[in-house]
Amino acid sequence: MDIPDKTLEKCGADSFVMFATSDAADMRYLTRFTSTDPIVYFKKKGQRGVIVVSQMEFERASRESDTAVMTRADAGLLDIIKEEKDKWKALALMISGLAGNKILVPAWFPIALGRELEHYGRVISDKGTIEGMRAKKSPYELESIRMVQQATERAMEVAVALIQKSKPRKGVLHKGRTPLTSECIRAEMHKVLLEYGCRASDTIVSCGKDSAIPHIRGTGPLQEGEPIVIDIFPKDENSGYYSDMSRTICKGEPSSDIADMYVAVRDAQTMASKKIKPGITGADVHQSVVDFFSDHGYQSGKEGFIHNLGHGVGLEVHELPNVGPGGLALSAGNVITNEPGLYFRDRGGVRLENIGVVTKNGFECFTRFPYDFVV
Repeated sequence: MDIPDKTLEKCGADSFVMFATSDAADMRYLTRFTSTDPIVYFKKKGQRGVIVVSQMEFERASRESDTAVMTRADAGLLDIIKEEKDKWKALALMISGLAGNKILVPAWFPIALGRELEHYGRVISDKGTIEGMRAKKSPYELESIRMVQQATERAMEVAVALIQKSKPRKGVLHKGRTPLTSECIRAEMHKVLLEYGCRASDTIVSCGKDSAIPHIRGTGPLQEGEPIVIDIFPKDENSGYYSDMSRTICKGEPSSDIADMYVAVRDAQTMASKKIKPGITGADVHQSVVDFFSDHGYQSGKEGFIHNLGHGVGLEVHELPNVGPGGLALSAGNVITNEPGLYFRDRGGVRLENIGVVTKNGFECFTRFPYDFVV
């Protein structure tokens, strides 16, 4: 996969250049190569993309990368650094010699390197070309995300089972004689994910009033009769792809307000899934949920439905397309979340999140996890 020549022509650039580790989703997408050290990628018009790596990485990169590969020595860097000790100046000299003097770079490109490259020509900031390419998933990408979602559901099963088997004592859930905490649930979920070759960070297990803060991680003992929001977004170590899923559950009888909120959120999600199709904008799908909640007595503002309905998922857990205000037309191949929620400081919060792909016929949901609220 390479950035199109027509993009370079439109911008008046000789080549496209990146400098990053594979933690940069754009780098991993174009190269399919993983590296903890920063590497240089360049793609000239009419040519295949190339990565520049150290000699020790050359053999591995030649096997694993989707690009052509050259060493730093082949690229002239070792000779350059004999005369130029400044890292950014040396890199700029090497890149200008390889890529020409009109260079297109991503918006996240290191500013120090960009300024040095300007001594040798023109540096142009790209307007999200690769992000747009990444938004439409290939069959390989779809299968990768499905596999992560399967691991996600196994982890969620463990979390729900722990809560279901817990025993309340004076309003606090216990596992045996020990209070059942957010930290315990999080740790057990992460163990399951490791067994599937996945890892997660910042997993949300929030309870009671904390659940009214959408992205608070949650801490301490879980409470009887209170909403527990669990939101997990793991990454597959091998493919680099994410999934994303949320459920809200309650051990014991919830308040009538929370029970009503749960039904409204569940029905809003069902309604939104039926609207998702190619051509409809993310903004329109989001607004349909805003209107649905308003019709059911939940106004949006500082409380209520206070976030986007969804977002793209891929090599980043939040990427294009946007399913919220300003969201553009959806296309077949977009992988998105559908995650309505309601949040009130005096009651708590409810969020339900599924993930799936936009198809020519509508929305194919990958999430198969049940909707068990009271456990």
